[in-house]
Amino acid sequence: MKVLVPVKRVVDYNVKVRVKSDGSGVDIANVKMSMNPFDEIAIEEAVRLKEKGVVTEVIAVSCGVSQCTETLRTAMAIGADRAILVETAEELQPLAVAKILKALMDKEQPGLVILGKQAIDDDCNQTGQMLAALCDRPQATFASKVEVADGKATVTREVDGGSETLSLSLPAIITTDLRLNEPRYVTLPNIMKAKKKQLDTYSPADLGVDVTSRIKTLKVVEPAARSAGIKVADVATLVEKLRNDAKVI
Repeated sequence: MKVLVPVKRVVDYNVKVRVKSDGSGVDIANVKMSMNPFDEIAIEEAVRLKEKGVVTEVIAVSCGVSQCTETLRTAMAIGADRAILVETAEELQPLAVAKILKALMDKEQPGLVILGKQAIDDDCNQTGQMLAALCDRPQATFASKVEVADGKATVTREVDGGSETLSLSLPAIITTDLRLNEPRYVTLPNIMKAKKKQLDTYSPADLGVDVTSRIKTLKVVEPAARSAGIKVADVATLVEKLRNDAKVI
């Protein structure tokens, strides 16, 4: 069984992002980029399934500029067998990515697609659900545990009231949550091996997908600075401040 794992190149989570002076977006010039943490969890889970003998091949996929090959090489260093880059300079929105992934699913016929529940740059949390709808496949989101056996996937997912367990018929779509696993440390020998693994490049046109943006970003601004806190002498003063200054009671 093949597993398809989409991975996204994003600004590293340790970097403090800066908004461009014209408010058109986030400044990524000379900024460290890395794999989206949720996608790193997804690739780790796919590799673990392969190590258990459930999966025969793990295919990493990325959509975007040519520098996404670095992210794909990292995925292959973790344990992916090969990679596919859908190269485009267009700003890709979740629906466009979902359409690209559907075209790749039709081409590769994977038994399972595992992807991060969201990317830390746009926080959309939409691609997995859109892909499941386009492909008419079962889906389980926010997975904290995944087991695959006998043509079914058993997924424990986190919900507001605790957790629930779902049984999905394969092929299916799964999105990962933070508590699913802890990704392994990438070793230098595996980084060197990843350089020799197969990496295919396509364009959206090759897959017959229109990636024209349907949403326009009007302006990006930084969050308002928080005011400093104050100390109060007693409860009566606290209540008075909450009522008259903060106006929350």
